[in-house]
Amino acid sequence: MSPNKSEFSKILILVDGSQPSINAADRAVALAKKERGTDNSQLLIALHVMFSRLGYAYSSAGVFGMDGLATPNTVKEILESAKNEAQQWFDKIKEKIDEGNTNNLIQLQTEVVVTGTSIVSAIVQYAKNKEVDLIVIGTRGRSGLKKLLLGSVASGVITYAECPVMVVK
Repeated sequence: MSPNKSEFSKILILVDGSQPSINAADRAVALAKKERGTDNSQLLIALHVMFSRLGYAYSSAGVFGMDGLATPNTVKEILESAKNEAQQWFDKIKEKIDEGNTNNLIQLQTEVVVTGTSIVSAIVQYAKNKEVDLIVIGTRGRSGLKKLLLGSVASGVITYAECPVMVVK
């Protein structure tokens, strides 16, 4: 690492609209502002991962054709709906970045990913493909039996990610 390069120049923020994910985004923006130098840029990637089997998960929501099968248009509608919902969260992150970011040294990239398998593996693979330096994820702070029964995306990401993970309550 060069003396002017930030340790965390590419930060992945996991966003789902919950208060813990908002707290995580706030922490990531603050870290990026602290880490940026006068001439090095920071890249924040806000990622929303949505689980969907598209074949039957939404059948009761009335988005399927007469035969009950997903059509390309219904799949497109589901994706557009997820992107529109996530855009509200992304806009809030952008506002926080813009406060005091006069040199535009902090850039924001946003993406919505749909997975039919595991949210954890989608996050870990995305981070690996994008070569992120840090993952920032929110958690509700469940422990003990609740964590065992409900599972935990944060704990899975911590276990399998190849880069450091910051967990924010």
